[in-house]
Amino acid sequence: MRNTKSLLADWRKPPDAYETGRLAPFRYERSRLCSFPVRGVARRKAGQFNIDNLRKLRSQFEFGAGAPLAAAILTLKIEGRTNSLILDLKLNLPEPTHSNFRTLGKSELQVSPVALGCWPIAGMTSLDVNDDDSRATIGAALESGINFLDTAYCYGANGESERLIGQAIAPLIRDGRRDEIVIASKGGIHWDQDVNKINDASPSRIIRECEESLQRMNVDVIDLHYLHSPDPKIPVAETAGAFAKLIESGKIRAAAASNFDVPQLEQFHAACPIAAVQPPYNMLQRSIESDIIPWCLENDVSVINYWPLMKGLLAGKIRRGHQFDPADKRLSYDVFRGEKFEQAQTLLDELDLIAAEAEKSVAQVVINWTMNQPGITSTLCGAKRDWQIRETAGAMGWNLSPNHLDRIDRLLSM
Repeated sequence: MRNTKSLLADWRKPPDAYETGRLAPFRYERSRLCSFPVRGVARRKAGQFNIDNLRKLRSQFEFGAGAPLAAAILTLKIEGRTNSLILDLKLNLPEPTHSNFRTLGKSELQVSPVALGCWPIAGMTSLDVNDDDSRATIGAALESGINFLDTAYCYGANGESERLIGQAIAPLIRDGRRDEIVIASKGGIHWDQDVNKINDASPSRIIRECEESLQRMNVDVIDLHYLHSPDPKIPVAETAGAFAKLIESGKIRAAAASNFDVPQLEQFHAACPIAAVQPPYNMLQRSIESDIIPWCLENDVSVINYWPLMKGLLAGKIRRGHQFDPADKRLSYDVFRGEKFEQAQTLLDELDLIAAEAEKSVAQVVINWTMNQPGITSTLCGAKRDWQIRETAGAMGWNLSPNHLDRIDRLLSM
């Protein structure tokens, strides 16, 4: 994120001294002093107000008619004296292309429409992963307007992903800026000493893993905590009870479920209301449109989808004639073979044209389409290098044209 800047405004200046209707002057021009109207305040004790407090003071602080109260505002310091009022706005300024944050289910959590998926930095399946680049990737995500980090207890045989997140966000926490970041983690899967995956969603295990995740990241609370996968040995409602206890104890803010079908979601939700679900979803895998998404829309639950680029296929780099290593596990998915692979190439041919017309990359077009589908709150984009997440963050802050959407829909309906 950008360094904070202070802007001073004297309320005695005439209305034409400031720009009404939006916060653009001081959102995007960081070195410029700006003035704006302040009405209804004569004297007030000095204090600190976060963005939520500021929203409650709309009647006392006006930034022009209809001006949005940007999430960039961190604190408001007020000093009252006779006939004057100085506002010291300390801003953490985002890039001008940022899209508005979205609400996670019925919680109060606000997240960016693109989230950083932190599985690659665990180094378990990705090659050429190192701590410096991983921390830089997290920093680049935050600088690019992404405030949503997604990890899990099992991301790394020894929790490497969570530990790297803790290291990367430590400076923000020291500066009192923890609330700028929404952290999602997951429990219920771990590795044994031989690095065999163990699915254990027993209540005691869920609570133990959550507490260890908190320690790894050096945070007091996990904002969104998923059951990583149903455990066939443990009733879903029993596991959900452990999540309810974690909420009651203040260790997590909201519960969620990953890789669930609708009946399992209903069981979990009845025992512990969830804010989000996490299934795979992309242009080539849309089965959740017929069951999970309608259920989520009906119950006001967010969908946080993974695999938006279908393991790299929809990034536009894997084209006809690509030679896969026989050991490449992606060949187990039918979209990487035969007729479905050719259908994907036909889609990519059109996406090439749309991307050129929109002056975006194919990956940005695909992610933008995905994150704006009904029910989708945020789309997980994995990365292990800073340039990768900067590119995918570029999917935010703009919209595909109706013509482009129609062309995509025609191809997807074939």
